[in-house]
Amino acid sequence: MNRIGNAMQEVNMVAKLADLKEEHYRNSLLLSAMMELLIEKGILSRKEIESKMVELDSLMTPDSAFPMS
Repeated sequence: MNRIGNAMQEVNMVAKLADLKEEHYRNSLLLSAMMELLIEKGILSRKEIESKMVELDSLMTPDSAFPMS
């Protein structure tokens, strides 16, 4: 019974991972479409988007001066 339970847990974990992968793909597709539309309409430039990405990435990256324990 324990082997069956472990196998079912594994199947459930793989299914959840597949769902997350699909959700990630759809979110990436939506974000790409929105960015392209903003660029095409002249609301934002590719350079502005790239600059903001670098800024946000630096905020999300842990500072080496303050190592996380």
